[in-house]
Amino acid sequence: MSPAASPFGEAQLTDPWVALEPGADPAEHARMLRRAHETFTEGGTVPRPVRSVVAESWRRSARAGVGPDGTADVELMDGDLGSYRAEHPLARVMPLFRELMGTFAADGEHLLAVCDAHGRLLWVEGHPTTRRDAGRMNFVPGARWAETAMGTNAPGTAVAVDRPVQVFAAEHFIRRVQPWTCAAAPVHDPRTGRVLGAVDITGGDGLAHPHSLGFVQAVARAAESQLALLVPELPAVDAPELTALGRDEAHLLLGGRRIRLSRRHSEILVLLARHPEGLTGDELLCALYEDESVTPVTLRAELARLRRVLGPGLLESRPYRLTVPVESDVDVVERRLETGAVTAAATGYAGPLLPGSQAPAVVRLRQRLADGLRTALIARRDPDLLADWAHAPWGEDDLDVWRALAAVRPTAAVRSRLAALESELRVPAEWRGRAAT
Repeated sequence: MSPAASPFGEAQLTDPWVALEPGADPAEHARMLRRAHETFTEGGTVPRPVRSVVAESWRRSARAGVGPDGTADVELMDGDLGSYRAEHPLARVMPLFRELMGTFAADGEHLLAVCDAHGRLLWVEGHPTTRRDAGRMNFVPGARWAETAMGTNAPGTAVAVDRPVQVFAAEHFIRRVQPWTCAAAPVHDPRTGRVLGAVDITGGDGLAHPHSLGFVQAVARAAESQLALLVPELPAVDAPELTALGRDEAHLLLGGRRIRLSRRHSEILVLLARHPEGLTGDELLCALYEDESVTPVTLRAELARLRRVLGPGLLESRPYRLTVPVESDVDVVERRLETGAVTAAATGYAGPLLPGSQAPAVVRLRQRLADGLRTALIARRDPDLLADWAHAPWGEDDLDVWRALAAVRPTAAVRSRLAALESELRVPAEWRGRAAT
């Protein structure tokens, strides 16, 4: 947003993951964000200057019960922190993080921070004065900065959305964090693709630049490349397989048994399969239930029933986690998309993930997977792939796909369906049929 743009106007950043465009006035933008933050915390409405990624994070933070005046809890201290860090996979790439980011952090009076997949800070290093200032808000090793605990912040949000993200000034949900700017990127296990944690750079307004986001993303990728060299290939095993696309009740193939799961157990297993490091009870509550009145007792009862269904030894607690990797059809489609194998991804997509589920985390994953695939199909412009999507139950009202199909296969039937759909959706006459011309 340019300094001259109205705080409630239509101006948008060209990259929604970057906090501030070059040339923008940081002080003016920070003032607009503070007003927007107050508007949200007082009435729950997100004004337009707030980027969509931040607005969605604010809403998740509020649903999780985070207050704007909260403080981070230190969960790991002294010996517990030391032993946990020593065993964590990211310990193996800390020398790389220090080599790539240490001088930048020290010279720029910034901090290098690394968190685990729960948003707990494992290492916080950098300029001594900045470390002391950050310590006043408990931005210290062992403190939990997950989005569900501290609201919108770069390391916590990067882990929550599994994307590099930059957070500037009053985009932070907690007021005492708003003088800071940070950029973080998730780091994945190169073998399984699971999030191990995030690497973060935290400091002042000088980090509110696209380069800081690109820098931290490049560091995360370098770490993943080094981990790939350090992790030996494991022998093939018959891993449990979870099928959850296109069905409300997932199937689990486990030790030769095919288990049909209830809807709630399907949701739990989908989430735990994506988080092999485990999820706390609070994290699972926020991920599964829209109703904030649901108690931990209800969740524990569901997990106890799921443990009986799965049999002994597969589901552990504190945090809740699966003891063996579970391969899901969601993982397969995502990997194929990431490698550009669009045809194979479309073939493996049997439909929306648990389409009847209203669990917030499942809804987000379902939408992200569908959007990623349909975007790839539209970009590929393959008429057969587009037709398969358009004629599937989940694509029959997908206007963008029908337009893309009409552009590459303008048959009478396709044009007729597109015209009917545009009429149903009340698309202005001057916009109709553009894709097919």
